[in-house]
Amino acid sequence: MRPVHRTFSISERANELMRAYSETAYPHSYEIWFTYVTGTKPFLNEAVRSGLTSGEKLTEEQLQTLYDAHLSATRLGLQAERVGTGMLTEIGQVVAMIDDALGTTTRYGDSLRALTQDLNDPQERRDLREILGSLVEASREVVATNEALERRLRDSRGEIENLRETLERVRIETLTDPLTGISNRRHFEEVLISATIAARADTSPLALVVIDIDNFKRFNDVYGHLTGDQVLRLVSSVMQDGIDPSATLARFGGEEFAMILPGVSRDEAGTRAERVRRSVESRELMKRSTGESLGRITVSLGVAMLRPDETATSLLERADLCMYRAKNTGRNRVVTDLDEEAGGHLWTAA
Repeated sequence: MRPVHRTFSISERANELMRAYSETAYPHSYEIWFTYVTGTKPFLNEAVRSGLTSGEKLTEEQLQTLYDAHLSATRLGLQAERVGTGMLTEIGQVVAMIDDALGTTTRYGDSLRALTQDLNDPQERRDLREILGSLVEASREVVATNEALERRLRDSRGEIENLRETLERVRIETLTDPLTGISNRRHFEEVLISATIAARADTSPLALVVIDIDNFKRFNDVYGHLTGDQVLRLVSSVMQDGIDPSATLARFGGEEFAMILPGVSRDEAGTRAERVRRSVESRELMKRSTGESLGRITVSLGVAMLRPDETATSLLERADLCMYRAKNTGRNRVVTDLDEEAGGHLWTAA
C-alpha cells in the first residue's frame, strides 16, 4: 500500500471509531482517533481503552483531557517552563544568600580593622576585654552566616539536581518513542538532516534502511493491541543487536522503523538489513498470558545510499520506495536502491 493510500485507510478507520465511541467530532477528537489507529502513542491508546471500559462513548471533557495529556503541542513546553522557573527561583535564593554572606564578611573585615586600630591606641588597651568580646561576637556572626549559606547551598544542590533530572526526562520524552525506547520521528528527522549535511560535506557514505512489519494491521486486529505492542518491541530489540554506536535507530510510524548508518557502504547496509530480517523471522512470538505460540512475523526492508547533493527528504523517499518494492515482490525481503533501479531485489527469504 502506497503512503497516500495507507493514510486514507487510517483516516477512514479513525472516522469509524470517532462515530462509534465519541460524543463529539471536533478536530481534537479526530486527532485522538487518528493517532490511536496509527499506534504511534501507546500511552494514549492505553488511556483510550481505559476510558471505554464502561461501554459508553467518550465525552467531550474526556477527549479534551486525553488531548491535553498526550497530544497538546504545549504540554512539554509548559513542563520545561516550570522546570526553568524552578531553577531560576533556586538560583535567585542562593544568590541572595551569597549577597548576605558577602555583606557579613565585609562587616567582619570592617570590625577587624576598627578593633586593630583600637589595640594600637594606648588609650584603648585598658578596654581589651571589651575589644575581644566584640571580636568574638563578629566571628560568631560570620560563622552563623556561613553555616546557613552552606545548608542552603546543600539544599539547593539537591533541588537543582532534581530539576535537572526532570528537564532531562522532558528532553528524552521529546526525542524517544515511549513504547520501544528508540528515537521517535522528530529525532529521526533531525538526525537524518544532520547526517545528510555531514556526509555531503566530507563525501562520506550514508545509508538509510527503512523497515516495515509485514501484515501488522491484520496481526494487530487478530491478537489485539497489547500483542501488537509486543511485536513492535521485538523488532526494536532485534534492530539494537550489535548495532554500531554511530547508528541511529528510530520508530517513525505505526509499524515503520529506520536505521541511519553513517559511514556504511551499500553492501554493509544490505548485510545489516538482512541480519535484521533473518533475526526477526527466526523469533517465535509467544502470548505471555498463556504461553500460546502466535507464530512468526516478518519484515520488509528498503536500503538507499545518499547521492551527491541529495536532500534528506529525497533519501527517505527512495528508501521508502525500496521498502515498498520489497512488499510488492513478496514481503520478507531486502531491496536496495541499486536493485530498485534494476527492478529486482537483493535478498529474499531462504
